[in-house]
Amino acid sequence: MKNKLGILVVCLFCQIALGQNNSRKPLHGQVVNKSLAIESGYVMNINANARTFIGVNGLFDIMARPKDTLLFTGLAFQSKKVVLTEKDCAEILFSVPLDLVNIELKEVLVHKDLKVKSLQGGSQSIVDMQFEDDKQSTAKNNVMYSDQTIKYGTDFVRIFKDVKKLLKKNDDVKEDVISDIAFVEYSKDNFTPDFFSKTLGLKPDEIDLFLLYCSNDAESKKYLKPEEKFELIDFMINKNKEFKKIETNKK
Repeated sequence: MKNKLGILVVCLFCQIALGQNNSRKPLHGQVVNKSLAIESGYVMNINANARTFIGVNGLFDIMARPKDTLLFTGLAFQSKKVVLTEKDCAEILFSVPLDLVNIELKEVLVHKDLKVKSLQGGSQSIVDMQFEDDKQSTAKNNVMYSDQTIKYGTDFVRIFKDVKKLLKKNDDVKEDVISDIAFVEYSKDNFTPDFFSKTLGLKPDEIDLFLLYCSNDAESKKYLKPEEKFELIDFMINKNKEFKKIETNKK
């Protein structure tokens, strides 16, 4: 009797698992940009552990269902994360706009950062200035972290906090989006291309997708400090093992 009950439970579990898998349907989509045509890149469904290529005219097909998280990346375009809704999955052609890489981001960081300095007033604006005269007259730059390996290396932790303060009133800007951007930019700024290509074995067009995949893990937010670089390397190596297992659907 116990054996029969066990077999019944296993069968029921398999039916539920198959039912959940079958609930995903082909999602026909297109990534677009007002200035340039998008004809390469990747779309990844984190929940389904699957990814596919972006083809001609930005078209793609991937199995998905509502509440699935999709990651979009393409050379020259800013990576993007989208959580699907019922409406998205019901669209005949699901459209996803992508911005040109770093142009809008750098404008936000630079202009908003300058605005923060002007609001603070006092001696901070002087302290934040860069001087290249000599060692005696060079002021310490609190905005830019420097361990002398990368002079005036960008402090993305501070930038992230400043941008979040200034944009939190904008309902269209979500904190997790800023966090994702901060992690991706911080990682690319602090690691050489050889680390991604040789150590992690990633192709150039896979790097942004991998970093966005990492940023979706809440654990990534713990390693945005210079003294935690070794922990970040270990985190990336482990995430890379997961990333490599994700099947790529070829058209």
